[in-house]
Amino acid sequence: MFAANGVAFASFLSRAPSLRGDLELSTAGLGLLLLSLSAGAVAGLPLSGPVVHRVGPARAVFGGSLAVASGLAALAGALVLGAVPLAAAGLVVTGLGMGVWDVAMNVEGADVERRLGRSLMPRLHAAFSLGTVAGALLGAASAAAGAALAIQVAAVAAAVPVVAFVAVRAFHRTERPTDRGAARGSGASAAWRERRTVAVGLLVLAFAFTEGTANDWVAVALVDGYGTSETIGAVAFGVFVSAMTAGRLGGSRALDRFGRVVVLRATAALALAGLLLVVSSDTTGLALTGAALWGIGASLGFPVGMSAASDDPARAAARVSVVSSIGYTAFLAGPPLVGVLAERAGILDALAVVVAALALGLLASGAARPLRSDPARAS
Repeated sequence: MFAANGVAFASFLSRAPSLRGDLELSTAGLGLLLLSLSAGAVAGLPLSGPVVHRVGPARAVFGGSLAVASGLAALAGALVLGAVPLAAAGLVVTGLGMGVWDVAMNVEGADVERRLGRSLMPRLHAAFSLGTVAGALLGAASAAAGAALAIQVAAVAAAVPVVAFVAVRAFHRTERPTDRGAARGSGASAAWRERRTVAVGLLVLAFAFTEGTANDWVAVALVDGYGTSETIGAVAFGVFVSAMTAGRLGGSRALDRFGRVVVLRATAALALAGLLLVVSSDTTGLALTGAALWGIGASLGFPVGMSAASDDPARAAARVSVVSSIGYTAFLAGPPLVGVLAERAGILDALAVVVAALALGLLASGAARPLRSDPARAS
């Protein structure tokens, strides 16, 4: 389900220039349209903790996948009709489904991690990244073949709920709300008042902004900033998500050896180096190298944040919901902010705003230290 989520997410974002062209939008207009996707996710995230607590991760993931499929189907129709309001509505529904799906699969992933007794979350998020690689390859192949974006989006919309229906049947059985502990509720309100949980949320926000800005704009940066073709833009997106995948596949070993805080600070430095190459290089090759470093640097912030929020299994659903809600604010603010700046100063100069996010990530990285009360995580 992590991989399927990545495919659904990346399948149309890798062709952001086509999305802009088919709907006849400006760069700033594209940023505002992408805001619809983030707004849907942010609206759904505060509700996702109680939903997961009530129905369990399996049903929450499947319900989220149905919402994503519905939203993508609406987007496909909007691309055919050239209807921007319908596209915005479809992206809101897509974001809402992805928000619930995201929290539910992270809660299930944390449960699997605890049952195995070892670090696993970076690898699960690597599966998401592999899905984004597949989505980027799909976008690049479709663009090279001249396939309409609407057809591509419709095909993904049809496949998502089928994959989810099969996959969630293997999820662990969760306790029903009538079982022990139900009277306490989901605990979401209390989690919002916990300083560590909020600090972990700010950490995730910083790295989510770093990751999300590249997801939304790296293809446009290559097309507009370097004068490349849409195919090369999709390749740049693929380079970024491939590097993220590599970082997450190797992340568990680095975390076990050096600890969460040291690794997060090192990856922030790599992301900064990659960003500088993307915005200031003279050649496309160096910009692609920068996209790779940017991807490695952004790779571990989100999964480490999810693990930190899940250190106490009794509060995992509530805390993951809170951390995700804070973190997804980056996806809410990022697209329009970069779009407006790009309209005024150009896309490459606009990307420099990521430096502020990386500074916040460095300041908040200490919150990721494992809770002492959980020996398995502290090890």
